[in-house]
Amino acid sequence: MTATDTERFRLRRLVERLVQLGECEVHDKPIDLIDVAAVLEGNPRATWFKAVGPEKAELVGNVMGSRKRLALALDTDEPGLMPELAKRLARPVKPVKVEARDAPVQQVVLKGEDADMCALPVHLQHGEDGAPYISAGLDVMKFRDTGHTNIGCRRIMLRGPRTAGIDMIAPSDARAIYLEGVAKGEKTPVAYAVGSHPCDFMAAVCMNPPMDELEVLGALRGAPVPIVKCVTNDIWVPADAEYVLEGYLDSKGHVEPEGPFGEYVGYYGVVKRNPVFHLTAITHRKDALFQTVTIGGKSLARTDTAQLTTVKTESAAWAGLVTAVREPVAVFATPSSGGMYNVRVSLRQRVPGEARNAIAAVFGSMAEAKQVFVFDDDIDVFSDEQCDWALGTRYQGDRDTIQASGFRVVPLDPSLSGQRVGAKIGFDCTIPFGKRQSLEWGVPMPPVMNGKGANGAMSVAQTLAAGPASFLELMTAAGTRDGREIVRELDKLYAAEKLTRNETGRYVLK
Repeated sequence: MTATDTERFRLRRLVERLVQLGECEVHDKPIDLIDVAAVLEGNPRATWFKAVGPEKAELVGNVMGSRKRLALALDTDEPGLMPELAKRLARPVKPVKVEARDAPVQQVVLKGEDADMCALPVHLQHGEDGAPYISAGLDVMKFRDTGHTNIGCRRIMLRGPRTAGIDMIAPSDARAIYLEGVAKGEKTPVAYAVGSHPCDFMAAVCMNPPMDELEVLGALRGAPVPIVKCVTNDIWVPADAEYVLEGYLDSKGHVEPEGPFGEYVGYYGVVKRNPVFHLTAITHRKDALFQTVTIGGKSLARTDTAQLTTVKTESAAWAGLVTAVREPVAVFATPSSGGMYNVRVSLRQRVPGEARNAIAAVFGSMAEAKQVFVFDDDIDVFSDEQCDWALGTRYQGDRDTIQASGFRVVPLDPSLSGQRVGAKIGFDCTIPFGKRQSLEWGVPMPPVMNGKGANGAMSVAQTLAAGPASFLELMTAAGTRDGREIVRELDKLYAAEKLTRNETGRYVLK
């Protein structure tokens, strides 16, 4: 057991920093739970509510609702988010165990009848949701064979003070762990950390090789995660979280109606059959800050879930790209597509066909990647303007479209009409290979004077005697920043029938 810093990666500390940076607004006035979602909807900033519900609880939402805030959590900027993420993921860091007395998340321990999820500031997020949802829970489970910890993000639909429905439909390690328990007739111990640093969320959504995922949390933090054993089961959880809900999933299987819920694709998910969570304890800090994440709706790009999904998509796509093409430059999954369906890639093509290789790599990187746009490295994939220009001027539908069907997909996409296989399409928006340096593919830029001629005052005839020259090169040689006198000299040479132009447009003496 080793003492460690339990404040550095605390959610409250990050929120305080976001307030100082103008990235979080503070809502001091009392607010009813039903009104929280409307304040968060489409809000470009995080919101810290200081007095929610009759208990005047503290609640923060939309902490991860922008790429800038995710980058701030990793101490980098937006362009540096993916490189920094990749660098950190390559360096797992083992957690350190702490005693309960040194674990802030166990400063308050509620068990039995005292453990009540209905006493938490859990709000109805969308008008047709089946019940209030705890949406910021990081679920912590153990593999029965290896003992490794698995961490994911899963919503919790309140069913009562000590029971809830858990979304466990999509294929995942957590689902596999649970179904193994069902097959054996065993309960599956689980704990949910609520109120966590964005590093922990990003670690939970990224695809990783089989390993203890507490080490992945440590990788993204760049420091060991302090962990403490739960008070009612054998799960070890981050000791610096705000809240932990302890309990188990019963062995009855997918039996509980769960939903509807406003999903991360921007539409409602229908009622499904899911497992039931049974609460055995709630532990929390004395000054705990509850957390909610935004999800769904028309303002998809400004939700926590879409931004986190971009991280998941981009990290998976990047892993495929680095083996499929020689020089991938950047990848961006647009948050307005849920952070998964529309993926943009830029690369430096070294040999013909790499744009198509890149499209194929992203197709196979994850099920949700649906439309893939590949650009040259001169295009900023984070710029809608530049990508729209390249799509409009470099892409020909009958030549540059790669389309195929029968791919494994996620049925939550409403356009699939419930099918489990679907189509994917790639758009090669690169300049035809080998044509990048030709004038017709050159991008017009303002003229830049690069020094002067030998004496800074060479005549047009003197300059052209040395070889062909562009108008800007004639200006540079003459040392003029005007240019009209160059036109007058050219006119005299034309009149004397001494001047012509070559196929590139440069002036040449006859």
